[in-house]
Amino acid sequence: MKELPVNQLHPKIKAVWRINDAIWLTLVCLCCAVPFGIVAATEQGGWAATALVVTLVAYALALVLWLVVLPPIRFARWRYQLSDDYLDIAKGIVWRKRYVIPFIRVQNTDTRQGPILRMFGLASTTVATAAGEHEIPGLASDVAEQLRDHAAELARLAQEDV
Repeated sequence: MKELPVNQLHPKIKAVWRINDAIWLTLVCLCCAVPFGIVAATEQGGWAATALVVTLVAYALALVLWLVVLPPIRFARWRYQLSDDYLDIAKGIVWRKRYVIPFIRVQNTDTRQGPILRMFGLASTTVATAAGEHEIPGLASDVAEQLRDHAAELARLAQEDV
């Protein structure tokens, strides 16, 4: 099997993942817990109170898993490498994925930066092909722009060679 790509994401991406996951987990918990809380408040105890407690315990366990356990593993597994002919991306914890994107197939390169990424000075680079988009999240803003420009240049050169 081919060696893993050498470049890692910026370490600050772990904090971004934690913030994003905390927001989503909290929203899901609220959507599940609020109806049980309303029913438990209108009734006297019973099944709704039990369901509310189970929901809150599941929320606490999910927070520990997604905010403490997964980010370092996810960070260690996320790798990318840009060569003259292709972009190589490896990611995944349980289901590991490996993408090798030849520059002859690249149609577009972009950088993206949401409010949380901007807060940490990070950006994502996206490489689009006819088959879909491949994103490299959590790069320093200047690195993301350099990667985007270099990938676009390599794609242009690959198109000229055809």
